[in-house]
Amino acid sequence: MSRYTDLFARLSEAGEGAFVPFIMLGDPDPDTSFEIISTAIESGADALELGVPFSDPVADGPTIAESHLRALDAGATVDSALALIARIRRAYPDIPMGMLIYGNVPFTRGIDHFYEEFAAAGADSVLLPDVPVREGRPFAEAARRAGVDPIFIAPAQASEATLEGVAAASSGYIYAISRDGVTGTERASSTTGLSEVVDNIKRFGGAPILLGFGISSPRHVADAISAGAAGAITGSAITKIIASHCVGGHPDSSTIDDLEALKVELREFISSMKSATRG
Repeated sequence: MSRYTDLFARLSEAGEGAFVPFIMLGDPDPDTSFEIISTAIESGADALELGVPFSDPVADGPTIAESHLRALDAGATVDSALALIARIRRAYPDIPMGMLIYGNVPFTRGIDHFYEEFAAAGADSVLLPDVPVREGRPFAEAARRAGVDPIFIAPAQASEATLEGVAAASSGYIYAISRDGVTGTERASSTTGLSEVVDNIKRFGGAPILLGFGISSPRHVADAISAGAAGAITGSAITKIIASHCVGGHPDSSTIDDLEALKVELREFISSMKSATRG
């Protein structure tokens, strides 16, 4: 069984949904990033979605875009991200880890080599947010050869052909977005219509559905589970907590002013989000 299969089976038996935080690797530096990720796991995160810093993150809103830049300013590279993934895997051998990486990276490194090196580091899945399912076949095939689950996005207003393709091509889970647009809580968040989003995807079968984009409160998580999703992914709300603890409160700073205070706030937030998956 894959780590995802094991996770969803265990949570289903317990009557819970999954809470999955998104965290940028290397934000604001590798050691602090490891401490942040460790805190998230130990506070109840069921799985991780980890970003690999990139200079042109077109799917991300301002909050997460700033986290890319903080990590890059601190010297983050794909190789340093791989090293951090391996460090997390050694410390937490059972946690499912998904990667969010922009398509330039596999193109630059070579598609087969790219998936092989992320598999070797300990990644369970890879989502390329700027590669739609209609262009994703070579990526999905290379991922499966390497033992990595390919993840595709199911847009909120997608055509039946797109949803059918996403269901067929994704393994591990399907990333359903609660609304169109970029990531973030900069826009007003609403969970109205989530049941319709989930039901549209479920018609085509496939892997468990995780809802993301604009999920920023325990109520949003509870609504996602009530709508039939297997869990929820939260990114910008967590990234805002990290940014608020940068020196001087400046999100472009690559230094945390009080790591312990950050960990306390993060622990409280993640614990509350996880609690909301239990109904």
